[in-house]
Amino acid sequence: MKFDAIVLAGGRSKRLGGTDKSALVFGGMTLLERACAAVVDAGRGVIVGAVDRPPDGWDIVLEDPPFGGPAAGIGAGFVALGSAPNEFIAILACDLPYAAQAFAALRDVADRGFGTDVLIAADDSGRRQMLLGIYRESSLRAALARAGSLDGRSVRSLVAGLSFTEVLVPAGSTVDVDTWHDVEELGIEQKTEQKVADHE
Repeated sequence: MKFDAIVLAGGRSKRLGGTDKSALVFGGMTLLERACAAVVDAGRGVIVGAVDRPPDGWDIVLEDPPFGGPAAGIGAGFVALGSAPNEFIAILACDLPYAAQAFAALRDVADRGFGTDVLIAADDSGRRQMLLGIYRESSLRAALARAGSLDGRSVRSLVAGLSFTEVLVPAGSTVDVDTWHDVEELGIEQKTEQKVADHE
């Protein structure tokens, strides 16, 4: 499967006091680095958000408007991929420390072929992780065209008209980092400069 990738790294991180989630460190890598590594085989990669030191080969764009939400981020990333994207587009948030495990399961299904618009990661309770999936480029393009304004729009409403195949991914691989409790539970660390900034 040939694909491009959009990594969402925007947002205000209100429940983390504005801390940049993309720069949090887990397993010796920032969450942004881990997200990009999960889709390392992408033909083109776009990071949506104001991030420092992106991995080599990745473009950076901002949502329009800034902090317009994940749907706006998807729209900005899609535009940044240009006029000749691959047939499939992987979309994932940067705050999923185990995204590589989940994406491997998605990729396995995609490589064997699927008949819906989207492959979406789901845990064993059936809960979908809406920011971890593989989309047909043509289907995502149509959804964005129908949506109109993306400012403040939810991802669920953006893709409501698309057909989904749920892929059961490894236990815990859809866990995201939203709160300080999540940070502590997962053993995630802050970079030194973040710690200094948080205490100034």
